[in-house]
Amino acid sequence: MRELDAKTITENVAEMCKEAAYYLPEDVVAALKKGRETEKSPAGQAVLDQILKNAEIARTEDRPYCQDTGMVIVFLEVGQDLHITGGDLNDAVNAGIAKGYTEGYLRKSVVGEPLFNRVNTKDNTPGVIYTKLVPGDQLKITIAPKGAGSENKGGVRMLVPADGVEGVKKAVMDIVLHASMNPCPPTVLGIGIGGNMDRACVMSKLALTRSVDSHNPDPRYAKLEDELLDLVNQTGIGPQLGGSTTCLGVNIEWGPTHIAQLPVAVSICCHAMRHKSRTL
Repeated sequence: MRELDAKTITENVAEMCKEAAYYLPEDVVAALKKGRETEKSPAGQAVLDQILKNAEIARTEDRPYCQDTGMVIVFLEVGQDLHITGGDLNDAVNAGIAKGYTEGYLRKSVVGEPLFNRVNTKDNTPGVIYTKLVPGDQLKITIAPKGAGSENKGGVRMLVPADGVEGVKKAVMDIVLHASMNPCPPTVLGIGIGGNMDRACVMSKLALTRSVDSHNPDPRYAKLEDELLDLVNQTGIGPQLGGSTTCLGVNIEWGPTHIAQLPVAVSICCHAMRHKSRTL
């Protein structure tokens, strides 16, 4: 049985929050540059130039890439032979979020109660934490600070098996077209197919932690990712002011489901696709 101090978890989560806010992932920067090379719209070209310039300023000056530094989604893979000492795991993660957002001067955007008394918690906690028990004695932490502008435009559709692939495409495109330019495109789409309603949503979030240039290992879903990317980029929404670079990547995760259903969840992320992973 290996031991891991809760304080170590806190320090690492704090560092990850700051790094995610300051540094746009290299795969996203590469996708933006590729989009700039192929973008035909002058307005779209100008927007992409500004996005790339902003990313460089954030990286070189250690400043948040976007003022909305999000609500932190956390995926934990906990080895079954690992013992957390010195505190509770969730408390350690939330302490790291609070430390990272306070020391990093990141915007605190979380309210403690959603409807009647929306008071800011002042440290961006709590995070949204998903925990999975896995073999081994390590802890893998993946964080994805998610802004509200894009989060507000995601959606879930409860299809039936007869809807098939075309039904999935229609569901995704209906959500994308309804979102239009509001999620600050160019975007990345995380799509969860299968499970039940809530599981599909979690899978769509997990999909957003993948590289934008990756593909699902199942060639059928990889093909669907490419087809959806082409469809989204044909909408003309473009990088906020019109054009062909509406989406940088489509990532699909799937899971077993009931014989009577075909859930489809779409999480939209703006080009500030912040995520970091670290194994302790």
